[in-house]
Amino acid sequence: MLKKTFKFLGWTFFGIFGFLALYVVSVFLISKITVNSNINFAKEQKTIPIYILSNGVHTDIVVPVKNEIKDWRNEIQFSQTQSKDSLMNFIAFGWGDKGFYLDTPEWSDLKASTALKAAFGVSSSAMHTTFFKQLKEGEDCKLIWISKENYQKLVNYISESFSDSVHPQWIEGHSYGKKDAFYEAKGSYSLFYTCNTWANSALKAANQKASLWTVYDKGIFCHYK
Repeated sequence: MLKKTFKFLGWTFFGIFGFLALYVVSVFLISKITVNSNINFAKEQKTIPIYILSNGVHTDIVVPVKNEIKDWRNEIQFSQTQSKDSLMNFIAFGWGDKGFYLDTPEWSDLKASTALKAAFGVSSSAMHTTFFKQLKEGEDCKLIWISKENYQKLVNYISESFSDSVHPQWIEGHSYGKKDAFYEAKGSYSLFYTCNTWANSALKAANQKASLWTVYDKGIFCHYK
């Protein structure tokens, strides 16, 4: 009986290790595959600036607060931030696990239950929005110029990620700073669909260079060197 128990445990650990090894290798290799790199948009007028912004782990998609295509102030209100500062030019969108966002302001606050729920896709999600007056390009902030047509596709993708695409539901009382706010979102975070997968899919929706699939920020930024 003891022998069978050890054999079972051995195969269990082998299976877990094998899965993790396959997962890591797949993440690294597949993230290097570029999509939309050969699409010819030479005739398009790329007049709208957007940014991809990373904090070293998480990627945000940053767009103008308003232009002729979309005025985000109709849904994401300055009054819902602590500063209530309306002199902002850009707004960042970052989708993610609601438990991580609201209950884990610091890594030291991470609970095992929160991590497990996020890993296996059994928790809800939230959208984190942050206003900026301006952004500075660098290793973790890349400027991309896109056409009006592709920006409209990006707007549609972002809007449809909220639980209510017309009237986003503000999660009152939660923020990281003075110029950000959280809203209810659709979908569930998992090992296979992370905040960076969402951002990567946003670029795909806008016909921009992106990874075939990625779960980490470097999988996006490696296509914008």
